[in-house]
Amino acid sequence: MSPSVRLQEMIRVIRGARTQGEERGVIQRECAAIRAQFRQADNGTRSHNLAKLLYVHMLGYPAHFGQMECVRLIASPRYNEKRVGYLGAMMLLDEKQDASLLITNSIKNDLSHSSQYVQSLALCTLACMGSAEMCRDLAPEIDRLLRASNSYIKKKAALCAVHMVRKVPELGELFTPAARSLLSEKNHGVLHGAVVLITELCERNPDTLEQFRKAVPELVLMMKGLVMSGYSPEHNVAGISDPFLQVRILRLLRILGRNNDTASDAMNDLLAQVATNTDSSKTAGSAVLYETVLTVMDIKSESGLRVLAVNILGRFLLNNDRNIRYISMTSLQKIVQTDHNAVQRHRGTIVDCLKDQDASVKRRALELSLALVSAVNIRSLMKELLLFLSSCPPELRAHTTSGIFNAAERYAPSQRWHIDTILHVLTTAGGDVRDETVPNLIQLITTATELHCYTVHKLYRALITDISVQSLVQVACWCIGEYGDLLLRGECEETEPVQVTEDDVLDALETVLQSHMSSPATRGFALTATMKLSTRITHNVDRIRSIVSIYGSCIDVELQQRAVEYNALFKKYDHMRAAVLERMPVIDKSSPGHTNGESAGGTIKELEPAKLTQEIVLPQEPSNQVSEENDCSKLWYFMTDIFLFVSIAPPSVTVYEKNGVTLKLQTDRQTDTGMTVTLTATNSTDGDITGLTLQAAVPKSVQLQMKAPSGDVIPAHGLGQVTQTVLLNNPNKVGLHSDTVQIDSFPSTAW
Repeated sequence: MSPSVRLQEMIRVIRGARTQGEERGVIQRECAAIRAQFRQADNGTRSHNLAKLLYVHMLGYPAHFGQMECVRLIASPRYNEKRVGYLGAMMLLDEKQDASLLITNSIKNDLSHSSQYVQSLALCTLACMGSAEMCRDLAPEIDRLLRASNSYIKKKAALCAVHMVRKVPELGELFTPAARSLLSEKNHGVLHGAVVLITELCERNPDTLEQFRKAVPELVLMMKGLVMSGYSPEHNVAGISDPFLQVRILRLLRILGRNNDTASDAMNDLLAQVATNTDSSKTAGSAVLYETVLTVMDIKSESGLRVLAVNILGRFLLNNDRNIRYISMTSLQKIVQTDHNAVQRHRGTIVDCLKDQDASVKRRALELSLALVSAVNIRSLMKELLLFLSSCPPELRAHTTSGIFNAAERYAPSQRWHIDTILHVLTTAGGDVRDETVPNLIQLITTATELHCYTVHKLYRALITDISVQSLVQVACWCIGEYGDLLLRGECEETEPVQVTEDDVLDALETVLQSHMSSPATRGFALTATMKLSTRITHNVDRIRSIVSIYGSCIDVELQQRAVEYNALFKKYDHMRAAVLERMPVIDKSSPGHTNGESAGGTIKELEPAKLTQEIVLPQEPSNQVSEENDCSKLWYFMTDIFLFVSIAPPSVTVYEKNGVTLKLQTDRQTDTGMTVTLTATNSTDGDITGLTLQAAVPKSVQLQMKAPSGDVIPAHGLGQVTQTVLLNNPNKVGLHSDTVQIDSFPSTAW
């Protein structure tokens, strides 16, 4: 290929290259020839060579050596050379290049050129790559051109002024008077540039915004002229008169009418006229209507106008263009909180969009459907969401399940419906639910006392049907362990009675324990459930003991430790087994660490998901209730997980105080890891509390030794007290806390 080859020939050769290496060789040879000719004196081919270099630059190859040639061509008196030079400057130079400063004087001279086309080249280049320094130097020239008589120059000067205001916001004051005068122009190009410039000025300066609010009537008249004008071939686009200018005017009106009653009132009639007279069958009309909707929702518009805007978005949902459906749902998502009832009318159309093939439209429809859920439509809309969950893409399942759980928690018409809904979700997409779903569902089940029989029957059926969904299996195992006696009775009014034997239940739990699909956490749930059944069944205790003993040598350390502890309950502590394995009390939703729901009573803090498989918490009985015989009352105190590591603390802490019974805790550090805890119980009621028992449980890493209490009767009227000493050894110094009350500090002697 000869050095003087034409641009078209070079393009043909490059496109004909079979490999990237061949293409690179062609470009390297051509660039070497271009460099050699750049070094020569004016040979009349400079613009030709720079044009070829710009094409090379477009292909992604280095072309920086042509920057100085751009500067030379811009200074040329010939228009065709100047044109290529300015094009090269816009492509090869930017404000970070030192060479850009060399063209400032040339641009200034060309802004005063007698030819409007040369002026246009300078304006376009300055608007494209002008630096802050260039903008400050040339701003007076742009202001002068804004007042010129040539419409062609004024529209380009307006757009150049926009770039300058963005680069140097303080220049806005210089352009404000000229921008205001441009609104009286008839040329649509000038008007478009003026509206863009005024929009930029108003967004940058609140004082300028107040000035241009006086121009709202003028803008309204201009917009009415566009809406009501007849056919104009010069500006008509798909039957809409200059939709580009209409969109820009509506955007400016939105800024001017925001948080201003006077300006908003002045444009209400116009917006209603645009909304009713614009054809939405074409994309141009849809663009104008969409901008109208955004303006109506952003200003202080009338309620009827807002309903009209929502109805327009509802019509967009029926459009065949997915882009229009997408922006419609995006807008409805923003206004659903303020105009919920208006958006609610289009619920059916929104739900139909869940069946759309486009993933982005489907996601928007899901988000909007979840936002529309209310106490009135929870049943019907939840059916649609559950149907969608069964067929939704994998990437949307987690979001769908989370939204369904939140909606069910807020608007559930009944606890049974709430439980059924969550179980349906776990059955359909149990692998995609959040980690806190299991403890939250367990908490819900514990509060629904009258549904325990129904729930355990339903979960048992789900367990024997499928054990692959880990979250569902964990909840089922927990319920069987807690309410296995209800399952074995077979008396459930809420569902069909199913005769279940003890062997059937244990077979189901053993299947979970032995399945390769069960995670270690799930096996922990199943093992604990099996252990709890030892106090709820009568004929298979030996089988349970055998199952538990097998896992005493399990490879999973956590499961092995639990099995060893349960074996100890069967042997050394069999007299305590019934008390330790009693039903869990109602879990308090409002306790620290809970993530879901509202308070439903109770005093025991909800255990975290991991602890549900690791801890068996002692049952809590009324601590101060005096019976008719004034005896047999028990006070159960749980010392599980007390915070011990503090630096400043009071000498003693009241850990329980309710209905006249007070329990105080005082500590005394003996060694770095050893501590003596003294518990003191007093009674201010009218009757003695007898049969007092203080019991404690601590994590496995802490050693506990309880001394004998000073008595088992707490005298009435505070006439006496019962004390008990507990010795703790905490070699690992693990952080602990109380289950009945959180203790933020201990005496200063605590470690």
